Amino acid sequence: MDLLRRTPMIAVGLTLGAAALAFAGQGAVIPSSLTSSEMEAFLLKAQILDMRDAGGGVTGSRRAKLTDGRLTHDVHIQTVDIAKPVFEAGAHTELNFKDTYRFNIAGYRLARLLGIETVPMSVERSVNGKVAAVTWWVDDVQMDEKERLKRKTMGPNPLRTSNQIQVMRIWDELIQNRDRNQGNILWTNDWTMWLIDHTRAFRHGKDLLKPGDLTRIDRGLLARLKGLTEESVKKAVGDSLMAGEQEAVLHRRDLIVKLLEERAATLGEGVVLFNF
Repeated sequence: MDLLRRTPMIAVGLTLGAAALAFAGQGAVIPSSLTSSEMEAFLLKAQILDMRDAGGGVTGSRRAKLTDGRLTHDVHIQTVDIAKPVFEAGAHTELNFKDTYRFNIAGYRLARLLGIETVPMSVERSVNGKVAAVTWWVDDVQMDEKERLKRKTMGPNPLRTSNQIQVMRIWDELIQNRDRNQGNILWTNDWTMWLIDHTRAFRHGKDLLKPGDLTRIDRGLLARLKGLTEESVKKAVGDSLMAGEQEAVLHRRDLIVKLLEERAATLGEGVVLFNF
């Protein structure tokens, strides 16, 4: 496995498009390896040295430097927690709109349950009296998706890049992420795709948004999707997702699995299923 079920050996975190490229990796002091438990403890307990505007967003997100005396690293802090019955942005109208820090935390927890290790760790923590998602900042970023498309490159291993894009498409359908854009897809120097900023995901919609984009899937990911249960999802996400949001995830899971299994039966497993 490459993207799935792998222990991150580089430090990762949530960034916002151009801000990520401007700041990623600067001033960070990182051990050669850091366990998930150590990373989580750092995010929850390390001292905040300074905060500044993260840039590239519209919800007042902040970038901060944390230290525990041994490790120093930047994080992204989001306290946004907006809910509107009707949200209008230009010609776009959305009912039951939410933009909340909770979904960054839920995204990390659900991704970990599925063995997807390229959604940055995010924890809930009080910052200056406000509940926030505190998320590890991505290091070693070479470009975002906008720049990759501009360069018309698939990197040194086009098949691996294509497989990662397929994982992203499945992931975004599962969580119904309506805010995926070229600025919140980051490529590190080893050509690993990191998926960031999920505050506008986890909608209640039970239809797939772009089913035609779901053409292939990693075998292990398919198995783990099939293994999701109401109990396992609830245990993983805790109170970062409400009951209706969890139910919608499982409903969309059913549609994704059905679509891809039918595709494999028609075209052959070798066409649809791959192994990282």
